[in-house]
Amino acid sequence: MEPKDFEQQEQLQDNGTAEMDLNVDDNVAGTNHLNEPVGTENEVEALNQKIADLNDKYLRQAAEFDNFRRRTAKERIDLIQTAGREVITALLDVLDDSERAQQQLDKTNDVAQIREGVSLVFNKLKSTLTAKGLKPMEAKGQDFDADKHEAITEIEAGPQMKGKVVDEVQKGYYLGDKIIRFAKVVVGK
Repeated sequence: MEPKDFEQQEQLQDNGTAEMDLNVDDNVAGTNHLNEPVGTENEVEALNQKIADLNDKYLRQAAEFDNFRRRTAKERIDLIQTAGREVITALLDVLDDSERAQQQLDKTNDVAQIREGVSLVFNKLKSTLTAKGLKPMEAKGQDFDADKHEAITEIEAGPQMKGKVVDEVQKGYYLGDKIIRFAKVVVGK
């Protein structure tokens, strides 16, 4: 190799090394930027204060929600107990009348008087339950509806009663607008 070629090759190597050194310096410089603080101490304190405030707000909301959940559960239990108490209190008059009717059954043999007493107690029970929102479901003679009726059996009933309720084995009831017991029915086929 001639000395001139050797010098050129050395220069090329030096240039490549210099470029590598430059890249290494850039990377180191980039690393230095990552290790430098983001802002001044005041900015860091402000951010730490904001984090503390948000954490405090979160803890307060969590506690408030927990209190709300407990209060709502307690109110729900109270509401259920109160609703049951109202119905039972209303039925106490019917219970008193039933006891009086029981005493009369022991004292008399007059069937007409017993029938009248039982009928009065039954009517009072029906009116008390109706006042609390209970409504009987009308099923007999209507089209069979699986959302309201529970079919017990099917019987031959002629073409005009096909798919209709022929007989009611057990009455269905609404409480308000909700079904609380489905009517058990016999359907014509």
